[in-house]
Amino acid sequence: MGTSPRTYIPGSPEAALKYAIQHIQLDHAQLIEGTIHPVSRSWSHEATTDRICTAIGATVARLACVSGRGDLDLPGSCNWYIPDLAVVPEASATGAGALLPQQTLLIVEVTEEFDSDTDRVVKRRRYAEFDAPLYLLVDRQERTCTLFSEPSRLGYAKSDGPHPFGTALHLPAPFDLELDTSDF
Repeated sequence: MGTSPRTYIPGSPEAALKYAIQHIQLDHAQLIEGTIHPVSRSWSHEATTDRICTAIGATVARLACVSGRGDLDLPGSCNWYIPDLAVVPEASATGAGALLPQQTLLIVEVTEEFDSDTDRVVKRRRYAEFDAPLYLLVDRQERTCTLFSEPSRLGYAKSDGPHPFGTALHLPAPFDLELDTSDF
């Protein structure tokens, strides 16, 4: 399981930052490369995320998984993410703490105009470094989808895309489904 610093640990800047991010007086906030970022999503962003949830919902249930926007800890770094969507096994979602990217089956980030490079570059690199098996980047500014797989410390070894919106995108095992991107 991921770490969940519920108390401040003197002498540990990482723990102090992660403690602060969990107790900040905002609805949701992320820690990205040591900087606190409030999570603010537009309605069109939420609509895209909702369409993805609907499209993969039956498969997520069949796999005994849950999808949502829970906390992801990246231990040993000053990062604490709240992805737009993550799919995790139900058994992993029962604890109170954050999960690790490697405990997910799929992570989805949908770009917003003000932070698209964070999703395209920073999060893609970090998710690979922390072994998230599949990372789907829905780039609303470029109107493309790209699926990254085969993570390593150096990044994702394989990418499928970018595919223009409207092109079906195959999500591999364990999903094994065609994702319709025409409404993104």
